[in-house]
Amino acid sequence: MKIAMPVDDKIIKTNISQSFGRAPYLLIYDTESKESLFLDNSAAASQGGAGIKAAQTIVDNKVTALLTPRCGENAAEVINKANIQMFKVINDSVEDNVKALKDGKLALLVDIHAGFHNHGGK
Repeated sequence: MKIAMPVDDKIIKTNISQSFGRAPYLLIYDTESKESLFLDNSAAASQGGAGIKAAQTIVDNKVTALLTPRCGENAAEVINKANIQMFKVINDSVEDNVKALKDGKLALLVDIHAGFHNHGGK
């Protein structure tokens, strides 16, 4: 299974980012091969629509599940249309959350927020 997570650094011991769309990196992790692919999240610097752009990156990488603390409604719409399941993380550890997903201990992310529209940029 290929899963995606917004992360703070390009190492497996990194933290899961508190922001999906504006995370510096997106981690694509294959639970079978245990291969990690870290993608620069070009959406992070966007003036607007960061969540949608990050979501499209997730879709383009053909993941099965997204593990994140929260997700905006526009990004969630893109992810849901691609039939990608969203799970709410239990803490900020990549390893803990991958294990929890494998063990069936992560809850589906159902609390989708309205998004932080027009709050991008520097």
